[in-house]
Amino acid sequence: MLDWFLSDEDIFSKVKFHGNTSWLPKSLVWLALCWAWSESRNLTDAFTEAVGCCKIISTSAALSTYQGFLGALTRWTSEFIRLLCLLLQQRMEEIGGKFWRIGRWVPIAFDGSRSTAPRTRANEKAFCAANYGSGKTAQYRKKKTKGMRRKKNEKNPPHPQEPQVWITLMWHLGLRLPWMWRLGPSNSSERAHVIDMLHAGKFPKNTLFCGDAGFIGYPLWSEILDCGGQFLIRVGANVSLLSEHADFKLLRKGLVLCWPKAMMRSHQRPLRLRLVKVRIGKLQVCLLTSVLEPANLPTKQIIQFYKLRWGIEVEFRGLKQTLDRAKLRSRNAQRLLVELDWSIMAMAVAELFALKEQLAVSSDRHRPPPDPAKRSLANAIRALRHCLRNLHNIPEQGRDLRTLLAAAVTDSYQRKAAKRARYRPPNPDKKPLGEPKLRRITRQEKKMLHALEEKLAA
Repeated sequence: MLDWFLSDEDIFSKVKFHGNTSWLPKSLVWLALCWAWSESRNLTDAFTEAVGCCKIISTSAALSTYQGFLGALTRWTSEFIRLLCLLLQQRMEEIGGKFWRIGRWVPIAFDGSRSTAPRTRANEKAFCAANYGSGKTAQYRKKKTKGMRRKKNEKNPPHPQEPQVWITLMWHLGLRLPWMWRLGPSNSSERAHVIDMLHAGKFPKNTLFCGDAGFIGYPLWSEILDCGGQFLIRVGANVSLLSEHADFKLLRKGLVLCWPKAMMRSHQRPLRLRLVKVRIGKLQVCLLTSVLEPANLPTKQIIQFYKLRWGIEVEFRGLKQTLDRAKLRSRNAQRLLVELDWSIMAMAVAELFALKEQLAVSSDRHRPPPDPAKRSLANAIRALRHCLRNLHNIPEQGRDLRTLLAAAVTDSYQRKAAKRARYRPPNPDKKPLGEPKLRRITRQEKKMLHALEEKLAA
């Protein structure tokens, strides 16, 4: 399987290694993936298991000591992950078939989440927010809960801030696979992470970026358009828009302008966008897209994309629960980022292997291709771990790795009750998102707009 994924080792040809390096890049990648797939809670035990697996598969391991292994990963992870993400995207396009594009679009979602880190001084220094508790949100919460908070207690002081790592993930909606990601401290800006990935990544023609209500603002949206993409973002009362009509019902095709005051003053062009109100379940949702023609992105497809976007939340759940990375284990800040980077890559490669086998089986048996939404990360990881534990044994019929990965799908039984939790305490700080603020464009602003358009056209 790894030979298929890493069939072209030339991707490492431009990486300049030290003259004393004794290991091959492919061997280090294979060792790191086995290390991340291990179910051992202790990192050193996981490394011992990974070395044993590599010695059985290829008679040798890239490195035989844990310190040497972590030292090599700390030095080369950023470069290797960048190259492997490009390779992952290439393999996704090769095997994706009809799921690579939905209609004319290659849909990519983005979202953020956090994983907890051990309370070491190195982790606290690297990942805790320096101004923790001083922001507007924290002050608001203190004010809201003033009567409920405990009094000052010298014998039982409050715990200090817990170090957390922020993960911002790009995720292919059709194939349900990670595209690329960025890591940072707990107070990282997920919008800044997305802009960084837009600059660093390569995206196919007609890429549609989908995001929830946190991914708003002229800087982010203009960066998406400048890189050749389009976007579909949920918006609420946190967004102000201009229109010829302040009433939503009177909007012609939902066309609006995003033109903040700062952009007006600096003579920046406004963004012409389309505002669509749809019903998803019991909610009325407002979505903003840069695709102005309804024929290119109809309302039915908008609803489909926004429903598919929820799958990225399931991906985060798989990372935290299936791979047990809700709380990371490294006590050193640099090594902790290495652990998380290779955990996400191991999850992506496992899902890619499962997708490849499931599509191959359906092709051989002339069946319609399986829906990637039915793929089970838990069963794929279980199949890989079973294989790595039994490398000495000849597998029984139907228990080889390819067969197990092809069968790594979710249960098909019909639920008789809702899966929703029975008890969900209300969150008083979470306000309804509401609708975007629409304001009629003034005569002066309209004159500025015409003058700017004439200048740009000239």
